[in-house]
Amino acid sequence: MFQKVLIANRGEIAVRVAQTVQEMGMCAVAVYSEPDRCSPHVLIADEAHPLDGKTAAETYLRGDKIIDIAKRNHIDAIHPGYGFLSENAAFAQACSDAGLTFIGPTPAAMRATGNKIAAKETLREAGVPVVPGWTGTGKEDAKKIKSEAASIGYPVMVKAAAGGGGKGMRLVRSEGELVVSMESARREAAASFGDSQVFLERYIERPRHVEFQIFGDTHGSVVHLFERECSIQRRHQKLLEETPSPALSPELRARMGEAAVRAGKAVNYTNAGTVEFLVDSAGAFYFLEINTRLQVEHPVTELTTGHDLVKAQILVAAGERLPFTQDELRQDGHAIEVRICAEDPERDFLPSTGTIDVYEPPAGPGIRVDSGVVQGSEISVYYDPMLAKLIVKGRTRKEALKKLAWALEHFVVLGVTTNIGFLRSLIDHPEVRAGRLHTQFLQEHTIRERSGEELPNEAIVAAALAGVTMSGRGTLSATSDRLSNSSVSPWSAGGWRNA
Repeated sequence: MFQKVLIANRGEIAVRVAQTVQEMGMCAVAVYSEPDRCSPHVLIADEAHPLDGKTAAETYLRGDKIIDIAKRNHIDAIHPGYGFLSENAAFAQACSDAGLTFIGPTPAAMRATGNKIAAKETLREAGVPVVPGWTGTGKEDAKKIKSEAASIGYPVMVKAAAGGGGKGMRLVRSEGELVVSMESARREAAASFGDSQVFLERYIERPRHVEFQIFGDTHGSVVHLFERECSIQRRHQKLLEETPSPALSPELRARMGEAAVRAGKAVNYTNAGTVEFLVDSAGAFYFLEINTRLQVEHPVTELTTGHDLVKAQILVAAGERLPFTQDELRQDGHAIEVRICAEDPERDFLPSTGTIDVYEPPAGPGIRVDSGVVQGSEISVYYDPMLAKLIVKGRTRKEALKKLAWALEHFVVLGVTTNIGFLRSLIDHPEVRAGRLHTQFLQEHTIRERSGEELPNEAIVAAALAGVTMSGRGTLSATSDRLSNSSVSPWSAGGWRNA
């Protein structure tokens, strides 16, 4: 087993990985940018090393800096978390070349799945259903492109071959939009990924987005740990994730799980990965992509299966067999995750920056909070605005939703604006409660934060107590006045807005 594991990430995922590394008796090593010098992931680590710079491009995306730190400090392995370098085949290869174990899939598996066109063809041959589409060379004239789109049938989606996160994607509903949309997608793909190749795919109206967690080891085993429903999205970014999916029958779940395992075996997959599918209204499912990393939403799988996925990643990377077989895996209860972000839903989700004056996450049976911040943390312009993940588990979906509503009402964040109130309204929507979800949900339904509610008692007390500790000055009443008159007033922050 490893002695020292460097976590090449920041925020809540770096904290999450460090906890398991330490529980397994290994040394957790953090790296940090200048804005993250006092962040929780640095403070809980056994060792921490600076990455000179402020931006992601100067720090967490600099694989050469990270590998140099690892070599100089006798690191055995690197865990990339998610985002940043987690799906970078060149970084994974550089780790191997430097004698470091990359805790993730092999560079070959990353390359095999990184290009969506190649991945679709590989999985089609393996018998995994794929969305009908067309791939050109990029040299076809307008007449040929229009002919192929007509064969697929409108509407069609233009997608970047190397894309992700909604970049290089265009929805085309008529022939007149096609050529301009393809050129626009090519330019965006080239700017975002350094690869201008795009392809056409049939656009499935109002599909569900259902992904399956897979795991492979170096001994030939590939299993799935069931599904996660991720249909509620904004700009192709997931907002609410849950398992089991309210849409899958036992028979459909079994067929999709088998297809996910076939996909993993087709690319000789090892470690944690996610096979993503679209499911149409008739229950037909189609391969979308494979994410070659641990997902943001992995905690819902952990809560319902009872397995620590980060621990499994580390064991597999060390050459051990998977700690579970397919026959041993079971789901228990229902889990839901939402992402708590410093952003203003009233201003088109514009990121909110500043100091977190008060941070009081909820606690109780079946409630888990994976946090990347603490009270006093500075939220900067340099990184993703996610503060934490709130995950709940109930015996049933109804019970889990009820628990999530309570937890959101008792999640106190003061000093920056958050999406807590938006999330509380979202889960109250009748269609969400009924489980009638699809990827265009937020385009069809307007979600407004509830207003005119009383502040929870803990928010009032926390705001008052903040005055005792903030900068060591002021009385309770003076602090209340300062906060009430501040541009980051707790009385209008996040879920505690009073109109």
